[in-house]
Amino acid sequence: MTDFNRRIKETGAKAVRLIIAGGGTGGHIFPGIAVGKELLKRYPESEILFVTGNRKIENDILQDAGIRRASIIVEGIKGRGLLNTVKAMVKLPYGFYQSILIVKRFSPDLILGVGGYAAGPVCLAGWIMGIKTAIHEQNSHPGLTNRLLSRIAYRVFISFQDSKVHFPGENVSFTGNPVRDEFTEEKEGQAEGHEKFTILVTGGSQGASAINSAVIGAVRILKSRGREPWVIHQTGRADFERIERTYRENGIDGDVRPFIQDMPDAYCQADIFIGRAGAGTIFELATLGKPSILIPYPSAADDHQTANARMLAHIGGAEIVRQDDLGPRMLADLLMKFMDDRPGLKKMGEQARKAARPDAAKEIANQIEEMIRL
Repeated sequence: MTDFNRRIKETGAKAVRLIIAGGGTGGHIFPGIAVGKELLKRYPESEILFVTGNRKIENDILQDAGIRRASIIVEGIKGRGLLNTVKAMVKLPYGFYQSILIVKRFSPDLILGVGGYAAGPVCLAGWIMGIKTAIHEQNSHPGLTNRLLSRIAYRVFISFQDSKVHFPGENVSFTGNPVRDEFTEEKEGQAEGHEKFTILVTGGSQGASAINSAVIGAVRILKSRGREPWVIHQTGRADFERIERTYRENGIDGDVRPFIQDMPDAYCQADIFIGRAGAGTIFELATLGKPSILIPYPSAADDHQTANARMLAHIGGAEIVRQDDLGPRMLADLLMKFMDDRPGLKKMGEQARKAARPDAAKEIANQIEEMIRL
């Protein structure tokens, strides 16, 4: 009898103890939060512990979400140069020791790895201690951590059908990528009837200087042509002062911020999205049915953002622009095409919605319950 079933039998209370391990970026963390909150809805007495590295962004996101957090010392190894790789490997034994202590003290029913460096040692520690582990892969092309962990995972959840080829086992389940509740709640389409065509721009939580510069240049060109869109622009903290000053000096209308807290509201105001093609962004766009211009991050491992973007592009829900081809004039021309074809833009959003998997968090939670009860 599992601890989960024993608690039900002895106390009548249903509570799940779940460790979610991973992080590094919001794209890894947000799906884990969505699954954790789905389980808390079902079993309010549950305890969820998110184990991450030591990045500030991880702490900030989890603190805002009200999810308990523990951290371990861990760094990436792939593609960091010889010296940094050696430093990261020297830290691995201590991070693994920390993982064993965390797993032992928390005594979870199951560990869910969501990608990122912290998932490796925590899931491995759990497996050695006889605790079931599962992993969720957000991207079309899986990262090194999840490719390795798939060999010991009880179940592998995937967001894109295409990634099945990287996980040859029979334990793979296509669920899609969980998005936060805010994206699945019914919202009024605020973009209808805007006085100005509205563009939402982000480069991910850290921003993207190449995108920021191309957009500000494109908007200046549009203004010279007598077209002045409204821009909601997440610049990233490092680029905020430069971009905000450029907007102000050129008299360009926009809501410029280093980081947007309420992304669902920003999406709903937008006629079109411009930004990176992380898995989280892809499924947010699909859930809300938003057309997009996607600029995959060229240095992403195994070019996985291009693979992500193709899912929407192939069904007519997005336009892909390589960063090498990105420039103010070409972007201005592309935006003018969409501004002059509102019916086409609407159709693009409808196509994007066909890729949505709004019940991904529920499906993963269902299977977690099933695994715990076995």
